[in-house]
Amino acid sequence: MPPAPEAPLPRIVLASTSAYRKTLLERFGLPFETARPDIDESPLPGEPPVATAARLALEKARAVAASFPDALIIGSDQVAHRGETRFDKPGTIERAIAQLREMSGNAIHFHTAVCLLNTSTGRHQLAQVPTEARFRTLDEREITRYIERERPLDCAGSAKAEGLGIALLEYMRGDDPTALIGLPLIALANMLRAEGIPLP
Repeated sequence: MPPAPEAPLPRIVLASTSAYRKTLLERFGLPFETARPDIDESPLPGEPPVATAARLALEKARAVAASFPDALIIGSDQVAHRGETRFDKPGTIERAIAQLREMSGNAIHFHTAVCLLNTSTGRHQLAQVPTEARFRTLDEREITRYIERERPLDCAGSAKAEGLGIALLEYMRGDDPTALIGLPLIALANMLRAEGIPLP
């Protein structure tokens, strides 16, 4: 007898319009769609960075769930901080330069959360992947030269570790290098397999 045909894959939706997360998810070779989650990403009063990342990853997935019944929705969020200071996407060259000045010579903690929501069952899986990145002591010329060349204005922490920003660092410590870019693929692969998605 011929083998039974494989069941069709469920619809997969990335609740993000980030080009970085889209490029990472493409590594799996799975068909997926993207959707913009319309949520307030401000931290709650007194909320620790790790809690902010987890809450927003889940909220992003839930924000688009109503539009995609019978789908697997991926939400992800990242919060970078040093002590009480958080480093958001700078948006401008001036803010990016100021962030790198403050991060120079210091260890910065990046909390990246990923959530997989099954809209058929309501079940969600959530994982946190921390990364520590220590920046070299940077002079003004290095900072300005880097910002001008890579324009990391849409990156938390004003540096692209997957690009030239790696030259700004003394070290990175974490379980998954893709977490620092914005989507922890090791954790996400485990979640997708738990939902019956064959990987690789």
